[in-house]
Amino acid sequence: MDDALPPPPGVPDRPRRRRWVVAVVVAVVLVALASWVTLPYYSEGPGPAREVTPLIRFEGPQRFEPTGRLALTTVSFEQLTPITALAAWLDPNRQIVEESILYPPGQDRDREERTSFSQMDQSKINAAYVVLRELTDYPRDRGEGALVEGTAPGCPADDELFPGDLVVAIDGEPIDSYREAGRVIRATPPGREMVFDLDVDGAEMQASFARERCLDGNRPIVGVQMVDAFPFPIEMSSGDIGGPSAGLMWAIGLYELMTPEDLTGGRLIAGTGTLGLDGAVGPIGGIRDKVLAAQEAGAEIFLVPADNMAELEGVDAGGMRLVSVATFDDARRALEDGA
Repeated sequence: MDDALPPPPGVPDRPRRRRWVVAVVVAVVLVALASWVTLPYYSEGPGPAREVTPLIRFEGPQRFEPTGRLALTTVSFEQLTPITALAAWLDPNRQIVEESILYPPGQDRDREERTSFSQMDQSKINAAYVVLRELTDYPRDRGEGALVEGTAPGCPADDELFPGDLVVAIDGEPIDSYREAGRVIRATPPGREMVFDLDVDGAEMQASFARERCLDGNRPIVGVQMVDAFPFPIEMSSGDIGGPSAGLMWAIGLYELMTPEDLTGGRLIAGTGTLGLDGAVGPIGGIRDKVLAAQEAGAEIFLVPADNMAELEGVDAGGMRLVSVATFDDARRALEDGA
């Protein structure tokens, strides 16, 4: 039998061509898997800094726009694939953390997300409360109803009422203040279900529950903290950001917009910190990532909760000044004095 003719020069024979095609297909599949398959790890690092004053709207008082900018800072988390894990490992500004640290086994992720957004809503209420008490005759001058500030985990109001819900009536009795709401609740016998009429972002809703023993277990309660309704509508748009750490910057932003003095002085001022109804600024997690986020945004000043300052020892903030604050008034005075 005659020998088969060899392929023309430069043209691979069929077996080699098949091997080459198989190799390409395998490579594509591996790259796809490396891009799509998620790992039980997350990367943690600085998130975007978001300017707060454009996110704040209110009706009634005159609005004074600042010459500079105020920004809240965030921490970003991303579930990793093999490819993004390599990128995170090579990035000195990101760290890799186990999924079990962020989401312990058995934890309800949906509930955790709801809690995070409720914490953000609570931070907005606290910010408005602190600023209105500083600048207006609130709470003597107030709106109708009682505003839910927060609920106690494991108590009857938990997962029934949420920060920002406006209680307008309880068992048909109109509510005009948080004191009136407390009086009606205490007058209702333990175990008897109460019907709460609510205004939730303009929609009429209801919630029902009874007083029960929770927390210390010494007396039956519903486990809700309320404040008097604000005298005019205030809206702060946080989008997909959760957690309690924007309270200080919401307050500084609202104060800036409601007063003619210009706290920013043309600068970009960033910061972070929880805010209590008493104006106390509390510590937050991820402080180093937030400092880096502020640096990347070009901030000149970063407002740091006093209880976080020790974590920043030795941190190179570049030309950005770190200002320690323990209260809202500390932050306001620091900016008024030129920080």
